[in-house]
Amino acid sequence: MSAHSHHDHDHHGDSHDHGSFGSYMKGFVLSVILTAIPFAIVMSGGFESRGLTALVIIAFAVVQILVHMVYFLHMTGSQEEGWTLMSTIFTIVIVVILLAGSIWVMYHMNTNMMPQMDHEAMQGFGS
Repeated sequence: MSAHSHHDHDHHGDSHDHGSFGSYMKGFVLSVILTAIPFAIVMSGGFESRGLTALVIIAFAVVQILVHMVYFLHMTGSQEEGWTLMSTIFTIVIVVILLAGSIWVMYHMNTNMMPQMDHEAMQGFGS
């Protein structure tokens, strides 16, 4: 019986916290806020500079990724596991590829798929 109680004691003293309901709710609320603000920026027409609007939205995306890593994946500076570092590096690489690729695709779709339209010629088709 003493071995069983020792085994239970080890798990209660475990330093790897897997989160509480309050922790998950804090992460959820932060995620909703970090989604709602860029959405509101875009729906209001954004800033005068399209580049500034894109940079602000990307900054919110990066902060949201960090919130997910801390509150849902439980990656904190106190963990000294090698896999945590590898997961962080992998996440950063994927995010850079995803953001750069998305911006590249959107830029080229705007440039190549929406050439200067002749609106006067298009009015003749509606009549």
